[in-house]
Amino acid sequence: MSAIAFVDSNILIYAHDLDAGVKRERAAAKLRELWSSGTGRLSVQVLQEFYVNATRKLATPIARSTAREVIKTYGVWIHHATTAETVTRATEISDLARISFWDALIVASAEEADADELLSEDLNDGQAIAGIRVVNPLQDGYVGSQVHDVR
Repeated sequence: MSAIAFVDSNILIYAHDLDAGVKRERAAAKLRELWSSGTGRLSVQVLQEFYVNATRKLATPIARSTAREVIKTYGVWIHHATTAETVTRATEISDLARISFWDALIVASAEEADADELLSEDLNDGQAIAGIRVVNPLQDGYVGSQVHDVR
């Protein structure tokens, strides 16, 4: 069975950013791969961040109607609701890994989804947080080097 990959909002955003060049190509290819294998996961937080950034912060913003369709499409990748326990776990991860609360909430959601990998450009490629390996699929070479686990 293929590894479960939790997708951070930046990967989803790049896949739909008309001005992102090679990052768009790499992000879109990775999302297609996850669709084919059925191993993609994300959270409501990821979809919220996608909508705000894709419709307001891109050089060429996505139409709101298009962003809504993306949200509907990727909604099937949400397998767990964000709960008070998720938020509490995020506060612990934030302290342990010394990352922002919002990044820790992504990690906590990935942990609940039983993800093996967290696809993100925002965290350190190759690092493991709460047993989940961070992978930056946008960089040359794709796979990170050393893994350092922060539980």
